[in-house]
Amino acid sequence: MLKPRMIEEKMLLLLRQGKISKWFSGIGQEAISVGVTMALNDDEYILPMHRNLGVFTTRGIPIKRLFAQWQGKASGFTKGRDRSFHFGTQDYKIVGMISHLGPQLGVADGIALAAKLKNKNQVTAVFTGDGGTSEGDFHEALNVASVWQLPVLFCVENNGYGLSTPTSEQYNCKNIADKGLGYGMESHIIDGNNILDVYTRISALIKDIRVNPRPVLIEFKTFRVRGHEEASGTKYVPQELINAWIKKDPLTNFENFLLKEQVLSESIMASMKERIAEEINQHIEIINKEEYVVPNKTKELQDVFKNYKYQEIISGNNLKEIRLVDAISDGLKESMEKHEDLVIMGQDVAEYGGVFKITEGFIEKFGKERVRNTPICESAIVETAMGLSIAGIKSVVEMQFADFVSSGFNPVVNYLAKTHYRWGQNADVVVRMPCGGGIGAGPFHSQTNEAWFTKTPGLKVVYPAFPYDAKGLLITSINDPNPVLFFEHKGLYRRIRQDVPTSYYTLPLGKASIIRSGEAVTIVSYGAGVHWAMDTLNEHSEISADLIDLRTLQPLDIQTIYNSVKKTGKLIILQEDSMFGGIASDISALVAEHCFEFLDAPIKRVASLETPIPFSKQLEDQYLPVERFLLSLKELLAY
Repeated sequence: MLKPRMIEEKMLLLLRQGKISKWFSGIGQEAISVGVTMALNDDEYILPMHRNLGVFTTRGIPIKRLFAQWQGKASGFTKGRDRSFHFGTQDYKIVGMISHLGPQLGVADGIALAAKLKNKNQVTAVFTGDGGTSEGDFHEALNVASVWQLPVLFCVENNGYGLSTPTSEQYNCKNIADKGLGYGMESHIIDGNNILDVYTRISALIKDIRVNPRPVLIEFKTFRVRGHEEASGTKYVPQELINAWIKKDPLTNFENFLLKEQVLSESIMASMKERIAEEINQHIEIINKEEYVVPNKTKELQDVFKNYKYQEIISGNNLKEIRLVDAISDGLKESMEKHEDLVIMGQDVAEYGGVFKITEGFIEKFGKERVRNTPICESAIVETAMGLSIAGIKSVVEMQFADFVSSGFNPVVNYLAKTHYRWGQNADVVVRMPCGGGIGAGPFHSQTNEAWFTKTPGLKVVYPAFPYDAKGLLITSINDPNPVLFFEHKGLYRRIRQDVPTSYYTLPLGKASIIRSGEAVTIVSYGAGVHWAMDTLNEHSEISADLIDLRTLQPLDIQTIYNSVKKTGKLIILQEDSMFGGIASDISALVAEHCFEFLDAPIKRVASLETPIPFSKQLEDQYLPVERFLLSLKELLAY
């Protein structure tokens, strides 16, 4: 406890000197961090918050690396890409927070699930504060952990305030521990300022959880004697309350106890402080001499994704005519056979086989441990998938409909997408996205929302139009150790048939397919748009066109488009998504920038109306760009 306290005191001095930019103080809460970490084995994961410096020091992380992290130096854990405690390290089995707080709770579920699947008898501990318990992620994570009986220790540091908002304005029950009752979860209240109480009670609980896996909610009663972060101050806290808690300081009281019991002496204490102070000063001096990060654009771009060398697996000659929905099912099934620990998660995916019956029969073949029905909690399940990846297990998450990903948007764009860039941890997750209109499903089951994710660096986006592509690209997406959003058009599921190899094979991401070749115009599309374009060309055989099926939107095969435009001189882009902000806009801009001198006409974009997707057939037909495409194509050809 003394070491993190002394480091913090030094950090407050450096903050005043302008040597660091921000500090979140955990002074007065060291007993929780240290006690919990000491109770865990070193190979058990712990997910701390920004007031848990004691977690990092107790795990033995060299102080110089922490100083480098806080100063944005290259030897820090994020290479200057993130600050404070927003990092993780597999070497010390620590997974740091993101500023959204809640997602790490679901990530802990995933790590604990991996331990349970591997029969490791390990406990995962995760921290949050009293403020974080109001987030939906908290409730989703506790619910999943309880339903699946995961060995997670949910540690809530109740320090009285969420920034400046007192707990009386955050929840309307006596204790946070009371919330465990609603999830059928064991819960305890512990004096977070008593190191002996923390360590002995947590040690006993952890030993029991290893033998009898289950989640446990712990509310640590403590107090934050400094500001939320130093700039915010403590004016909103009554001084008498601060004075009362200062008397309960865990370090001072334990020091006095040890002196009284003659375990320590004044000379031993002085020696300890001198040794720690010397270590702190030595490490600060080392990092102060280290140069700041030298920007390297190539390195920055390379680190967005984990390096993955695509392995081509050629398909066999045995073909079978199947539907798109069957191709996806086969790709999943063969991937489950190849990756023996691959987990599928989603609503109704087990016995029911999913709403589109893609995983029908999977549970009999692979078992309920690997084909898992989930509660309706998209956010926690995406986070669980992230946790599985941290623990070395691949997963596929089925969004029942692509529209529902909005309920899990935060962990997709802020956790899956950013973690490898931030601290080198890949997100080995595929999120399946049944999408698209044309079947009268209305505003909440028909969106084709790929542009939400093509905008976000760190995500790959795949969108096949044919059964052959769907199977090969899905297998590759699962093999790829990076996060992939895999879009599947519901309207094509049972309408499009094709001869597909019955064997396991792969197709590369980032490589478009040229469906037809022509001279007069380049047509670019993906998903259902490819079939609308094909139907148009079939009805108008006089049109000589290159028809390009993008297949993947991120990475985007822009070179194939450039090559075609240089040949035809005209470009029309067809997308089912509404116009503004869609992939067609980016393609149009790229071609205008790089192929302007080859264009013989303005680039045309054709898309759905700028409205939500309506339900009735008449309105949906008007919304979709099918009929408008032919008119725009003719206008372009006549230019």
